[in-house]
Amino acid sequence: MKKTILAVLLSAFAFGANANVNKAEANLKKKYPATNFTQISSTPVKGIYEVIMGKNVAYTDVEGRYFIFGNLYDMQTQQDITSSTDKPIKTTFPSQHLADAIKEVKGNGSRKLVVFSDPDCPYCARLEENLLTLDNVTIYTFLYPLEQIHPTAKSTAISIWCAEDRVKAYSDYMISKIKPTVKSCANPLDRNIQLGGSYGVQGTPTLIFEDGTLLAGAMPKEAIEEQLQKSAMQGGN
Repeated sequence: MKKTILAVLLSAFAFGANANVNKAEANLKKKYPATNFTQISSTPVKGIYEVIMGKNVAYTDVEGRYFIFGNLYDMQTQQDITSSTDKPIKTTFPSQHLADAIKEVKGNGSRKLVVFSDPDCPYCARLEENLLTLDNVTIYTFLYPLEQIHPTAKSTAISIWCAEDRVKAYSDYMISKIKPTVKSCANPLDRNIQLGGSYGVQGTPTLIFEDGTLLAGAMPKEAIEEQLQKSAMQGGN
């Protein structure tokens, strides 16, 4: 009898969990029809669902309103829950497209890093803070506004690109929240969207290191530095 009750309870629990996953999937597809959600699953955290979008992993609520980009850790077991799905992806460094990026040289600029960034993405702002004290690296930032999430991001990105000092305008906005002067000019935004799409970039920030390693999320400085060193040892592509 006890086994029967337990089986019924487990079955009901599994049904409820699946129903919530299905609800999350329906909400996500309705709100973001242009995004390819390849997998949606529950996590050990109640009410939080893991979403895989091409090469990117994120976490969201059942309504699909809030997104968290980065790794999910169980601090009790010291387990990286995301690691099984968020393994580094190898691609090619977009050397032929760097003219379409904001170029910032730190120190001797010997190492190279590409960042796809939405100016209105809070995780991109967090990443910029993590990049502040990096040294001896050239950072190429491709402005990559996700208009379906941030409707004004494209106009902000254009104003940043058209600024007299793009590096300063971008930094002022991301770090100090100083809005750029509204401007319009020839810009690479449409090409950036196409380029990001070719790399499977659907979430920001997304980083590409010189050896072709692609990682998504607001990585901490230490993890970025470690990957830069690995990339340098491998001599890039």
